[in-house]
Amino acid sequence: VQLQAFGGGLVQAGDSLRLSCAASGRSFSTWVMAWFRQAPGKECEFVASISLSGVTTNVADSVKGRFTISRDNAKNTVYLQMNGLKPEDTAVYYCAASSNVGAYHFTTSNWYAYWGQGTLVTVSS
Repeated sequence: VQLQAFGGGLVQAGDSLRLSCAASGRSFSTWVMAWFRQAPGKECEFVASISLSGVTTNVADSVKGRFTISRDNAKNTVYLQMNGLKPEDTAVYYCAASSNVGAYHFTTSNWYAYWGQGTLVTVSS
């Protein structure tokens, strides 16, 4: 599967952004999808994941209540709606795909074999 993330940009604290990740290749509905982020000088951090059907999600505590992950299997796209952005949300955001149907339960990057190129989100104070 090939993944392409887009939608990042420069915003002010409190603003919203929606990231999208378009997938091509094997049937999208067979991939567990996730978003990770990496801030400058920091390790890659789990943000959110979503099951094959989209019914179940897993969201990091650091963004819970502000970020929502969703997917549209008909459009081969996964989204990350980010509200109430904070300067500490500044990072490159990556979408990732896993063929393990249970991967959405876990927050480590090693569960995901396929990664997009990343999109930069910068939040100014």
